Amino acid sequence: MRFDAAYDVIVVGGGHAGCEAALAAARLGGRALLLTMSLETIALMPCNPAIGGLAKGHLVREIDALGGEMGRCIDETGIQFRMLNTGKGPAVRAPRAQADKRRYRLAMRRRLEEQPGLDLVTGRAEQVLFQAGRIAGVVTETGGRLRCAALVLATGTFLNGLCHVGLTNYAAGRAGECAALRLSDALQQLGFEIGRLKTGTPPRLHAASIDFAACAEQPGDEPPLPFSYSTTKIEQPQLSCWLTHTNPATHAVIRANLGASPLYAGVIKGIGPRYCPSLEDKVMRFPERRQHQVFLEPEGYETPEIYCNGISTSLPAEVQRQVVHSIAGLERAKMLRAGYAVEYDFVMPTQLLPSLMTKRVPGLFHAGQINGTSGYEEAAAQGLMAGINAARYASGKEPVVLRRDQAYIGVLIDDLVTKGTREPYRMFTSRAEYRLLLRQDNADLRLRDIGHEVGLVDEATHRTFRAKRRLIEAEITRLEATAVHPTAENNAILARFGSASLGTARSLATLLARPELDYWKVNELLVAGDKPARRLTAEVVEQVEIALKYKGYIARQEDEVARFLKLEERPLPADLEYPELTMLSKEVREKLAAIRPQTIGQASRIAGVTPAAISILGVLTARRDGPARRTGEA
Repeated sequence: MRFDAAYDVIVVGGGHAGCEAALAAARLGGRALLLTMSLETIALMPCNPAIGGLAKGHLVREIDALGGEMGRCIDETGIQFRMLNTGKGPAVRAPRAQADKRRYRLAMRRRLEEQPGLDLVTGRAEQVLFQAGRIAGVVTETGGRLRCAALVLATGTFLNGLCHVGLTNYAAGRAGECAALRLSDALQQLGFEIGRLKTGTPPRLHAASIDFAACAEQPGDEPPLPFSYSTTKIEQPQLSCWLTHTNPATHAVIRANLGASPLYAGVIKGIGPRYCPSLEDKVMRFPERRQHQVFLEPEGYETPEIYCNGISTSLPAEVQRQVVHSIAGLERAKMLRAGYAVEYDFVMPTQLLPSLMTKRVPGLFHAGQINGTSGYEEAAAQGLMAGINAARYASGKEPVVLRRDQAYIGVLIDDLVTKGTREPYRMFTSRAEYRLLLRQDNADLRLRDIGHEVGLVDEATHRTFRAKRRLIEAEITRLEATAVHPTAENNAILARFGSASLGTARSLATLLARPELDYWKVNELLVAGDKPARRLTAEVVEQVEIALKYKGYIARQEDEVARFLKLEERPLPADLEYPELTMLSKEVREKLAAIRPQTIGQASRIAGVTPAAISILGVLTARRDGPARRTGEA
């Protein structure tokens, strides 16, 4: 078989998954290629021009801790930064930033173009090639053949993409871009189970035509906090967003025009996102609601375009204008672009290993919306792991798999490969059992070592991280060892902070656990001897406070993790013939055979696999492992 060029890893698709995958593969020392239909739309934000949010912000921080690029890129190009849920506990706080979508795209493209070992080529993959039962390369629309040892498909919404505006539809991966019409068929011919999903986007408005005085201003945080652990300060100015609402007149327009909605006329067959529904869905599913929020979000410094977050729709353009003009502040708004819906194919993710390599074809990896997810952050997280594991596969190394107790990325991938999805999957903090351990603020403490071991975190960055970790550990030790005595002076200080007086000596760490006290307040208390100088960063102080204030809760979750690992670390034999296990129900056997879990822990998370079935699997593996263990001990 003749090839035009050869690579270790080829990545198909230049969206957020493809960018992270290509950068990771090249940075790990191999020769990589990013094959995209357009260099101009690399890292495009076709929907919400924002990064982060609840649980999604956790993913971005984890990507950064592992050595990925999304966090650094949004820090460079963000136009508004906010920490969400600051009034709640640390487990559910999350960073979010509006992006200058043009600058973000150009910044990510620059990183790709400057990355040694990475080629960028314009083209459309239409076939995959095999040799000896594994991936050998791809064929482009011009007949070009590109060899690779590993292939990452990060195709976004382009597989058989179909855009809808009203009852008009046309083949496209997104507005103005061609769909990938042959690759999905090629995957189906290989035996992959294919599904159909739908997503959408709202209209864009001209800023000068909006009456912002009729809307509520939503400013960013001061000072803005960065996503990346490598960013010391956000330098660029922040822009405000604005809040308005739909009203009964808006909802009346929707109801009067449902016949022109492709969603309600039965034209759209794909399943849409449950947690980010179209305006049509919100009006019909929640008839008791008199209003829905509409956030007006600028798309950049140099563009007048305003993104209308909250009114995603595929109604005809003229009806969209009526909807817009019925909303306070938008009565005279000029619509620059109509919203639309897009249907696309995805590959059922239960056909993947936890490494994101397909079970059916060795060397073939999937990442992003091809796996049924929604969101730039979910895509980028998968792209990073697929790129890492594709590079490791190409060089003969074992894959890197993050567990559910290590990262939201681990939760995301485990949910996909174990449970699958029938609707666009979105990450939430509620999906993580150990969310007090998986906070956005400690992503580096959890994952920086892994990023360094893999090869994406350089020695200088890792050295800085190790110094931070030592400071945290030393300060916790100091606070635990420093006693505060019940003197009149100390009780006066505590009274000033609204805290109970001391009857006996207590450590600074014990006092810090009081909700009304923080790190700086307890350090005002008088202790024996000279108080050491403390020049700690806000990040170090935050970790010290959380570790001591939530010490009991954290210890309980760590105990839960220890129990979880007993199941998670018990492997299931790869050759186990589930159909022959007649002591299990037919439903359980079918599900185990379809997913082929790698561990008892993974098997326990498959819907329909009962605790009784897990007990039987435990007995079976113990019987099979028994002789081997005794032999090893001998």
